[in-house]
Amino acid sequence: MNIKELSNELKLSYLREYHEELLEESSNLGLSNKEFLLLYLERELERRKNNGISRRIRTTKFVNKKFLEDFDRNKYSLELNKKFEYLEKLKFIENKENIILIGTPGCGKTHYATALGIKACIEGKNVLFTTVPNLIIELQESMSKNQLTNYKRKFEKYDLVILDELGYVSFDKAGCEILFNLLASRNDKGSIILTTNLTFERWEEVFKDPMLTGAIIDRLAHRAHIMDMSREISYRMEDTIKWSKENG
Repeated sequence: MNIKELSNELKLSYLREYHEELLEESSNLGLSNKEFLLLYLERELERRKNNGISRRIRTTKFVNKKFLEDFDRNKYSLELNKKFEYLEKLKFIENKENIILIGTPGCGKTHYATALGIKACIEGKNVLFTTVPNLIIELQESMSKNQLTNYKRKFEKYDLVILDELGYVSFDKAGCEILFNLLASRNDKGSIILTTNLTFERWEEVFKDPMLTGAIIDRLAHRAHIMDMSREISYRMEDTIKWSKENG
């Protein structure tokens, strides 16, 4: 067997694809056997880390990829910026703290939640991204297939769960109850980021039952960073105004 076949058998992807370039680089640099081996191992490790990051981001199922580097903190208050600084260290995941991002449509909630999620993926965390309506559908499907217990176990194992778009769709009583049970089972087991266009006073519009609404708020708000990101002009409106000026 040759190098390519052996490295493929051993799942050494960098060696399989770049062994010729690696040997040439080593020869040009005049590396010793030990230096060559160290160089190769560093490259193989870097490849595996990058593959792991790509896999985690892919399986998280982000709707769009958004990054912290593209998030304009200058559009928000000093108080929020202090919160951003803490959250971006990802200590909230280690401490199993929740984040509730409240604000008008287009204020940057989903961008920021996604960007935190991608950074968490880069740092080796397992993340789930879903909208609240889609989560309810998945829970109902799991229940109909008698797989709800397995779904809960999987849900509890994520380091971070991002629930987007609470408030755009209301649910029936059964949907609200299974969502509550899911969130209750995860409580203190891992972090949740929730984005919503509704203040707590209006959550009853979604969950209908005041007792259930209070219980859900109690679970999610426990040890949570509650942040109002509302802005007078949304990002999409700013883009529209900019586009109009450039193309007017």
